[in-house]
Amino acid sequence: MDPGDCISFPTIGEPAPDFEAETTHGMLKLSDLKGKWVVLFSHPADFTPVCTTEFLAFSTIYEDLKALNVQLVGLSVDSVSAHLAWVHAVKEKMGVQIPFPIIADLTMKVSHQYGMIHKGQSSTAAIRTVFFIDDKGIMRAMLYYPMQNGRYMPEIIRLVKALQTTDKHHVATPANWQPGDKVVVPAPKTAAEMEKRLTEGYECKDWYLCFKKI
Repeated sequence: MDPGDCISFPTIGEPAPDFEAETTHGMLKLSDLKGKWVVLFSHPADFTPVCTTEFLAFSTIYEDLKALNVQLVGLSVDSVSAHLAWVHAVKEKMGVQIPFPIIADLTMKVSHQYGMIHKGQSSTAAIRTVFFIDDKGIMRAMLYYPMQNGRYMPEIIRLVKALQTTDKHHVATPANWQPGDKVVVPAPKTAAEMEKRLTEGYECKDWYLCFKKI
């Protein structure tokens, strides 16, 4: 059976699949990054138009992610040599230094572990995925994009901040939440908690939907 026929997908709330891979910064083992959050993203190929715009964009948020204790890691089904040549070309032609490691996944081992190969798009190139892994190595969120459409960097920053806010304050974040907005208080689990909730000083739309500032 073709290994590509056995596509596995990570699961939110469970440990992210560990791997060891060659990158433009040397060997990288995911489990060695515990203690940091990880944003792992894939792109279809080096020296391609949309991917180049994305790498320029990811470079602009690198320091913002670093300040949030996030390690940014790229990946494609290309060689280290191709990655290095592309990084050099981006710096030479566009004046941007790519500061994060890029995994060389020629065997597609990591791509298959993470379900990055979707045959409806390509059997030899990864689609655009973004995986959010917390500082304990747990998969927290996943975003999937087709090959033809680039990602929106502010959403990546926003989602990291939302996940970290949830962990720190034990709350949820509502639709369109931005840092500084009110958060959602967890819903009551008993009738007694439901009655108490309306007297606790929250901004409540109903017993199950209450907001607070943090």
